Amino acid sequence: MSPESENASIAAVPEAAPPATGFRHFHEQLDTLKERLLTMSQRAEALVELSVTALLHADAGKAEAVIAGDREVDALEVEVESLAVTLLATQQPMARDLRFLVAAIKISSDLERVGDHAVNIAQSALELASTASRITPDPEIAVMADKARVMLARALDAFIRADGALGRAVCAMDDEVDALHDSLFRIVITHMLEDPTTISAALELFLVSRNLERVADLATNIGEDAVYLAEGVQIKHHLEERALSGQAPKLVPPRRG
Repeated sequence: MSPESENASIAAVPEAAPPATGFRHFHEQLDTLKERLLTMSQRAEALVELSVTALLHADAGKAEAVIAGDREVDALEVEVESLAVTLLATQQPMARDLRFLVAAIKISSDLERVGDHAVNIAQSALELASTASRITPDPEIAVMADKARVMLARALDAFIRADGALGRAVCAMDDEVDALHDSLFRIVITHMLEDPTTISAALELFLVSRNLERVADLATNIGEDAVYLAEGVQIKHHLEERALSGQAPKLVPPRRG
């Protein structure tokens, strides 16, 4: 091969992309993942709000819209999970980026379940509308729904911004929703005792309350993930409190052969 041909061959070989290009592409994909998670959270929050509106106003059309809208949340879960798995497999992230991607997969599952709970509430709304129940939803339902949606929005904000303090604040709000759920349970029991013909409708209201309480629990899960992302501290199952009090579980080494 002549020197001219050899030089031409060398010139034809593309130069390797500088490391900064791959790094920038990775963080662009992370930004896309964050955006899709936020969109998914907003859709799930909107479904919860619409389902409770359908219940409070006995609006079958809005309830049906919730059931149809859940498909979008399902599709977003698949998209988020696929992108996160691809980044884990191709980029081999470390430290906080690794924690973010693992938590993003869990959070997408939590948000999908929020959509499912909204569907459950919509189905209860349809049931109550069809029976023309004399029971009107108690104020606790609307208050629970507002608190659960606020928790969900703040939990996602805490996770995206890696704000551990906000994540802990979200977790603390769960007690308020639990107290409202307990209060509604007592009200429902009173309805059933005073008028047995209201039992079916009263049980539907209790199921609505239970679903809203579960939405708050899922928001708490996301708040805990935000704390882990920001601080590298696991607070699920009160592990942090137990560690500080000396009650953390001991790891037992595996038995050999």
